[in-house]
Amino acid sequence: MSGIEELTSGSALSDSDLKRLQSLIAEWQLLADLSFADLLLWVPIREKENSWPEGHVVIAQMRPTTAATVHPRDLIGNRVQWGQRARIDSALSQGEIFLDGEPELVGEILIKEESIPVVNDDRVIAVISRHRNAELLRSSGRLEGVYRETANDLARMIKEGSFPIEALASEVTPRVGDGLIRLDVNGMVTFASPNAISAFRRLGLQGDLELQNLGLIAEGLLSESSARLPRDESWQIILSGKNAREVELENRQGTVDFYILPLVAGTDRIGSLVLVHNVTEIRRRDKELISKDATIREIHHRVKNNLQTVSALLRLQARRSDNEQAEAAIEEAVRRIASIALVHETLSTSAQEVVVFDEVLDRLISGLKDVGTRREGVEISRIGKFGNLRPEIATPLALILTELIQNALEHGLVNTGKKLIVSVNRNDQELLIEVIDDGSGLPENFSITTSTTLGLQIVQTLTTNELAGELNISQNLPTGTKAVIRLTVF
Repeated sequence: MSGIEELTSGSALSDSDLKRLQSLIAEWQLLADLSFADLLLWVPIREKENSWPEGHVVIAQMRPTTAATVHPRDLIGNRVQWGQRARIDSALSQGEIFLDGEPELVGEILIKEESIPVVNDDRVIAVISRHRNAELLRSSGRLEGVYRETANDLARMIKEGSFPIEALASEVTPRVGDGLIRLDVNGMVTFASPNAISAFRRLGLQGDLELQNLGLIAEGLLSESSARLPRDESWQIILSGKNAREVELENRQGTVDFYILPLVAGTDRIGSLVLVHNVTEIRRRDKELISKDATIREIHHRVKNNLQTVSALLRLQARRSDNEQAEAAIEEAVRRIASIALVHETLSTSAQEVVVFDEVLDRLISGLKDVGTRREGVEISRIGKFGNLRPEIATPLALILTELIQNALEHGLVNTGKKLIVSVNRNDQELLIEVIDDGSGLPENFSITTSTTLGLQIVQTLTTNELAGELNISQNLPTGTKAVIRLTVF
């Protein structure tokens, strides 16, 4: 048990009540910013739902981004006895908002406290206490007045159980400071903040916003190409404010995000709140990233094609050679190039810059099974999963495993043995790989550091230099060879 569930463990709240409080906490930054106030969420402390509360406990705290906080100290977990906070007691027991009251001096700040009941299923389940600097209330302009009026509308909706609106749940609620518009019941703009006007100027608006129909303005700002696109609803309906939604309006000049919240009093709609956010630069960067990703994938595709071309040329050269040793060396080079090409092929089809290495290894093993020099009847199996690896790890690792498997097939399993196992054990930071065969084993006095075999030299160099890992090749008991590689991955 942790977080809100732990703090509410003594409050006799149902799962539905907890869900309501979690939804409120996800959206109440809006109330704090419009109120220029700190918010505390109190739940009653009681054994059963119908028991008289012993007191209240703070389970959440929110500070405004539009004003300085009046509670710099974290108050979550603070408890009070019943009777110590009369406003909170009254809001809980009577289910009414208490706005009036004399400010109190807390430290050096004169704070006005207000209480808002939180309702779920026609029951008061918690209380929001709103704390703001009383000095800021004395001098305010039209913008501050509209903010506070809208905050009081939201407070009433919380009391009536109509805010937050589940259908409007957003990953990140737009900020009040990005731009705010108030609409009347007919979708006419009654107020637009300076930042909201600036967002519309970015879209090309020349005239005023206020006293205009927001949907008609949006229709006029659409480019001809955008206007021809089919839509289920017109922008007049979308921006009428009748339904809660989050939409984007885009034309050739920019992109604006709208967060539309209907404002209600009881069963009557009294207008709507529209938060406006100019996301032009964000969407431009998104498109650049998409274009960049597509370009990177195309590069990997072309690299893969070029490597296949090189392999084809080398095969042609091998066929023209009369020297068996030279032909074998060329075939080994072709095999190594194919390992690298597999990694680039995987990257060319991946939406992310990572390699699904298990798929690469399975294809490597499938290709190596066709090696004519290996002994018939050998079984190659894989244990464990590599998962996703970065390209700078996947490419050398593909070469390393190709060499180890090929070496086992051509040398360890030529005269004896029938099993080859590639085992992997991965955690968050380390990759432990074992390539084990039950073949003839290592020659006497074998040392990886003094080995003159090109394949093993490649394995040693790539493991220690490219991957900063550890390599150990030893006799596997009772028979065979074991190669162990330990790498650090993140």
